[in-house]
Amino acid sequence: MLVRLLPGQVPKDFVKAAPAMGESWQVHTVRVTSWKPGVVRIVVSASDPLAVPRVPKQRGPGHLLRVTVGALETGAAWVVDLRRVPHWLIVGATRSGKSTLINALVAGLAPQPVALVGIDCKGGMELSLYEPRLSALATNREQAVRLLTALVDLTLDRMTVCRTARVRNIWGLPEKECPVPIVVIVDEIAELFLVASRNEKDEAQAAGTALIRIAQLGAALGVFLVVAGQRVGSDLGPGVTALRAQLGGRVCHRVADPGTAEMALGDLNPDALKAAQAIAPEQAGTAVLASGDGWERARSHLITEAEAEAVAAEYAHLTPVLSELHVEAP
Repeated sequence: MLVRLLPGQVPKDFVKAAPAMGESWQVHTVRVTSWKPGVVRIVVSASDPLAVPRVPKQRGPGHLLRVTVGALETGAAWVVDLRRVPHWLIVGATRSGKSTLINALVAGLAPQPVALVGIDCKGGMELSLYEPRLSALATNREQAVRLLTALVDLTLDRMTVCRTARVRNIWGLPEKECPVPIVVIVDEIAELFLVASRNEKDEAQAAGTALIRIAQLGAALGVFLVVAGQRVGSDLGPGVTALRAQLGGRVCHRVADPGTAEMALGDLNPDALKAAQAIAPEQAGTAVLASGDGWERARSHLITEAEAEAVAAEYAHLTPVLSELHVEAP
């Protein structure tokens, strides 16, 4: 419902009263948001739609770079649209639902005409499930640096093509000349930045610089980032903080330390941060997602490892061959 404010009232008055309204009406939750000056929007959920999220499975490729991954607390579909929000940070402790969300995202992207690239410095334990559908996979930091460097070069080459054609992004190119979109999935980002020696420090700095350049340039040139990790904090170095600033979409599951939640949501919305810190261990899959448009509680579709592996195999024939990314070891 929409409520017109009386003289002297402000939206914050209704926000503070939301818990009391929920108790009085005996409903699951009451959310209050500003709709326009002088009017607030009150959304009441009688029950928790995240308890058993019912989202229709995506049929066929759907819209390019757009995937339904779960349900929002409002009951609406949780859609990740990389054309609208091109880069994402996903955090969550073990068994919080982070891997399930990545499974849902990959399962939705696999039928689409896009290239998937994986960086998994834990030996590929997570992303190797999708290897038949991946155009490239790095399983340690040395490989990751080479792959990220190649991605930066590819992005710069696309920039030259766009400049020559006098267009501002790849979507302005003729359809036959438009290069394939690339979605780069980085699992356990801390493994890229943790250092124990001078050589590792140089590698971590090179990886961080390349990721930041991709994030800055990639959206217009068809290169998108999905960065995930159990722990993401400023203690990993200034490169992580600089990268975080470029990742406009944030998803925070239950985390093991408050610093990770702060890194994911603290700069966007204090209410979102509080909601994320309230996620209980038994609420696996539940997360708080935030962007410049606001924040929501959500729960991802349950896609098991076996289902993700089957989807990758089913659509392996759609895997684009990107010779620029097949960088041999020196």
